[in-house]
Amino acid sequence: MFESDVQGVPQQALTGALPAESRVTEVLQEAYARSAGVGDGLVADYIPALAEADPAVFGLALTEVDGTVHRAGDTAAAFTIQSISKAFALALVCEAIGHEEVHRIVGVNNTGLPFNSVIALELNDGSPMNPMVNAGAIATTALVPGDTAEEQWWTLHEGLSRFAGRSLELDTRVLESESASNHRNQGIADLLTSYDRLHKGPAEMVDLYTRQCSLLVTADDLAVMGATLADGGINPVTGERVVSPEVCRDTLSVLAACGMYELSGEWLFEIGLPAKSGVSGGIVAIAPGKGALGAFSPPLDRAGNSVRGQRACAHLSRALGLNLFASRPHPTKDAEHE
Repeated sequence: MFESDVQGVPQQALTGALPAESRVTEVLQEAYARSAGVGDGLVADYIPALAEADPAVFGLALTEVDGTVHRAGDTAAAFTIQSISKAFALALVCEAIGHEEVHRIVGVNNTGLPFNSVIALELNDGSPMNPMVNAGAIATTALVPGDTAEEQWWTLHEGLSRFAGRSLELDTRVLESESASNHRNQGIADLLTSYDRLHKGPAEMVDLYTRQCSLLVTADDLAVMGATLADGGINPVTGERVVSPEVCRDTLSVLAACGMYELSGEWLFEIGLPAKSGVSGGIVAIAPGKGALGAFSPPLDRAGNSVRGQRACAHLSRALGLNLFASRPHPTKDAEHE
């Protein structure tokens, strides 16, 4: 069952800027208060280090494209970025090698299956299908520029840090925990290699991908990273261009179709925003031209999405008119039918 609680929240449609700062702050606080008491979901435990997360922690941040930041709750709490890194690794690779190559090598279509599915690979002649599932993410990471895995790691670390506007730290404890339990990803990389879809060492690429997922971020960071995609590739806090507007368009289109795993269709139907989640409990949701939401709450639904995070995103999407598909009649046309 898709998690959203929007009863009594009128649908708004705003095609220009966000409402006044005071209104955004008010709605953010409302969304936080409405979701904070929700006790549904389970903390991820298949990665031992993640099982230790405090299920009560909840942070919600919204960064506008002009750099204005709105916060509620534990927005400075650090957690590993996990699969949310896939979105920004994709952007870096698209910037480096181009739209067409990523489409050809990795693909952009939803598998309709869980993020770590091996069956999806077998059913599609070894095609990863899209960069938001593990097979596609490993294939995408392998395309990061660099002659060695360490050079590729520098490119990834530096690139994701530029999205966040600060140098991101690696959580070595989570990295070690994931590395000791990522047998499925190792099998996926071997399968990609057998289909001639991975042209670098599978063990090295899984390690590189695991390091990418083990970078520490906060809800504040996710909001800034997402707002960089919302503002045509310019970080709204540092003013630095990270990627091109075309790369932002490509990345957001993949997130809209595939970012929330097998529930991506339901997410788009209910919330209407490109988004990406991670099993540590983070969600980033992007409103192009307006800003981005960063949420953190460890308890997850069956697909691996933060329960409180998605409820808060649903509330904010409706109340702030963020849904990409929402519209209302032009005032003159509306008057004609009164």
